[in-house]
Amino acid sequence: MQALYQSDIAQVSVEEAIDELSERESYLVETVDFARRLAVNTWAEKDAIDKMIADLSRNWTMDRMGKVIVCVLRLAIYELLHERDTPKSVVINEAVELAKKFSTDEASKFVNGILGAFIKGQDKCLRE
Repeated sequence: MQALYQSDIAQVSVEEAIDELSERESYLVETVDFARRLAVNTWAEKDAIDKMIADLSRNWTMDRMGKVIVCVLRLAIYELLHERDTPKSVVINEAVELAKKFSTDEASKFVNGILGAFIKGQDKCLRE
């Protein structure tokens, strides 16, 4: 999420952001590789994911949402779409915790609502 945020704000590549973050902290190689894959793939689908977020956000434009929250939502939606090994509840919980850590309790409730609506929409499509 931090790499996505840095890419969005500082206009650096996701790869550069991951490299900088991994140099500042001591992470296992596997953790950095996983984070890099998630961040790069999320960024590659950013426009499509942003459209999903905008469609799910009643009475909220993307400009009105904080950049941190947008990055949290992008990452979570990418994971919900593509990371089948990670349970949906885990993805949502992690996104809510990131929102609490980097924003506010209100923002975490917003994230939870958007992701809940996303899951409902996916489940509805599967049933049809």
